[in-house]
Amino acid sequence: MADKFEYSHFKDINLDDPFFDSLKAQYEEFADWFLRKAEEKAYVLRDDDDQITGFIYLKIENEIIDDVTPQLPAAHRLKVGTFKIDAHGTRLGERVIKKIFDHALQENAEEVYVTVFDTHEALISLFEKYGFIKIGTKTTPNGSENVYLRSLRYSNNDIIKDYPLFRTSHRRKFLLAVHPEYHTELFPDSILNNEDSSIVEDVSHTNTIHKVYVAKLSLTRMERGDLIVIYRTTDNVGPAFYRSVATSICVVEETKKRRNFSNVEEFVRYAEASSVFDREALIAKYNAESRLFCVKMTYNAALTRRIIRGVLLDQVGISEQPRWDLRELTDDQFNQIIELGQVNESLIIN
Repeated sequence: MADKFEYSHFKDINLDDPFFDSLKAQYEEFADWFLRKAEEKAYVLRDDDDQITGFIYLKIENEIIDDVTPQLPAAHRLKVGTFKIDAHGTRLGERVIKKIFDHALQENAEEVYVTVFDTHEALISLFEKYGFIKIGTKTTPNGSENVYLRSLRYSNNDIIKDYPLFRTSHRRKFLLAVHPEYHTELFPDSILNNEDSSIVEDVSHTNTIHKVYVAKLSLTRMERGDLIVIYRTTDNVGPAFYRSVATSICVVEETKKRRNFSNVEEFVRYAEASSVFDREALIAKYNAESRLFCVKMTYNAALTRRIIRGVLLDQVGISEQPRWDLRELTDDQFNQIIELGQVNESLIIN
């Protein structure tokens, strides 16, 4: 099982947990600061034994930030106030970064910033991977920290550094069908109702940025940067006209076929952490199926309103044929899906 997110008041979090010892040692004022925040909330991660494995405090700031050099002008900005994770070889760091971006988008933040001691090399690498840039320093009695900032308004011209933003111009668009037994686990934010996804509840242990979709269907005509509309096929509870729905927007990182892997272990290493299939199922697929394809993609947005097949046919104008397993869309069809799905406009780079 994976660590679980909670959104808890500081007063309900045990400051004496050994998890906080390193923070107390590095920041002399940490305990007093923690107690002053009693009525505020932070994200806490706990393992199966209820031990704390992560802690994230996020705060919106609108004023000039004058305790860093150079100072930052006033902006609607999310500060990662305190951030520590015990990653123990999992995708925990990726999940936490996603949670930070989810929170920033919910608050309509223009930027996100964090201060990090240069001794935390793994943490710095994680932030840099997703587009954070060192823009200054912050000096306190605890020492000098680097200031890393990520804009949510401007592009880095890189699909990972831009995440969760995505570029729509000069990109091909596809509709990719996913069976219902795999859909919710692979795309947990894309719950099938008309309510906004919660940024507080961690709805699945697969709530990560990168996804690997494995199929017999050839996926190799898609290329890096192409856009995918995830289409959940019918659950057979009712007619597909009403039960099949478009749910999510993803961006292609790469595609692979069976012969791109030298052996089954290489395939398992590639797919296991980001796929719905466990090790045994992946081995079985590799050994049994000569036609084996993968697409690795970033999971950028869940449609606020899911679009049923009937609307995709009658309003968006997608024809019945050819089959909707992997179907290329026109720019106009994709833009209609974005509009009908009420995708956050700030995610879109034109």
